[in-house]
Amino acid sequence: MWDQRPSFRFEIDNFSDKKDVIVSKVFEAGECEWYLAVQPEGNYNEQLCLFLYVANHKSLRTGWKRSAKYYFLVLNESNKELYKSSTMGTESILFCAENPAWGSRMTLPLSMFLENHKLIIEVYIKDVEAFDGEGGDINGFQVFAAHVASVKKTFAEHVAKIEYKNTLSNACSKLSELAEVGVKLEWLKSKFDEVSFKRKSAADESLVQQLEERIKNLELMVSGFKKDCLKSKTDECRFQKLEESVKNLELMELGLKLDSLKSKLEEVSLEKKKSHDADESRAQILEGRLKKIELMETGSKLDSLKLKLEEIALERKKSYDADESQVQQLEERIKNIELMDIGFKLDCVHTKLNNAADDSRV
Repeated sequence: MWDQRPSFRFEIDNFSDKKDVIVSKVFEAGECEWYLAVQPEGNYNEQLCLFLYVANHKSLRTGWKRSAKYYFLVLNESNKELYKSSTMGTESILFCAENPAWGSRMTLPLSMFLENHKLIIEVYIKDVEAFDGEGGDINGFQVFAAHVASVKKTFAEHVAKIEYKNTLSNACSKLSELAEVGVKLEWLKSKFDEVSFKRKSAADESLVQQLEERIKNLELMVSGFKKDCLKSKTDECRFQKLEESVKNLELMELGLKLDSLKSKLEEVSLEKKKSHDADESRAQILEGRLKKIELMETGSKLDSLKLKLEEIALERKKSYDADESQVQQLEERIKNIELMDIGFKLDCVHTKLNNAADDSRV
């Protein structure tokens, strides 16, 4: 039964611009390490070659073999299936030094199916087996091929512990050298006293107190280290005591750092509160000034509107007086015209009457 989740998902952006072989990162499947190699154009155009490689196969000894079932799945950005390898994972494939990789070739016009030039390759692997028992050389140890990945992980976890113990051993040896030579910390103490005096003058007393406490603690720790180194020369005892001392020192430094951060946070919060109050008072003052300015502008606008209304009323009054005088003039002219028309009609009547009288006489 195949797992629904792929053993590895390889997403390639800007695939259309790729020309050279594309190699994935190393991944683990079936307690063995693998990686994918993609050849964009294959031997011909519109051809894609996919390969599954055994990772770090050159570091494995001659005779190693791995058997596994696998198949490829090619998708676009919308996870639409474009291709599935023909083997379909029905047969186990043997990987060895002569054939460290197996793959498949597909002919498909990807440019027609890709979205945003992105290609996704999923590989499904199961039934992994490692044979022959001749593994690789890991830090001087011969390891079986089936356990190469787990042994590497184990070594990685223990390297940090070994380096830490080496550091403690070096610190112990240095402290023992100081105890043998008889170096004293009086000079260092005097220097720190000078520094504390300068810091006090600069109004930084809290930091100076912290430095003095740390110096005292260091002096106590160094004296304790000297006594411990003189009492016992066994490595295990020295390691344990040094570990405890280092832990105490780390806790002390952490406490000092936390106190310093706390004081800084309180100062910052106080400054923010002051600035916030100042901003609020300034905002209130500005709002009051803005209201006064708005009232002044409103008063000036009202005065300006009042003057304009008075000017318009005066202009309308002048226009009304002028219109009345024009109307009177027009009425007088109409009366004169009517009188002239009446006089003309009377003249016509007189002439007609005269003509009629003349005709009757004849």
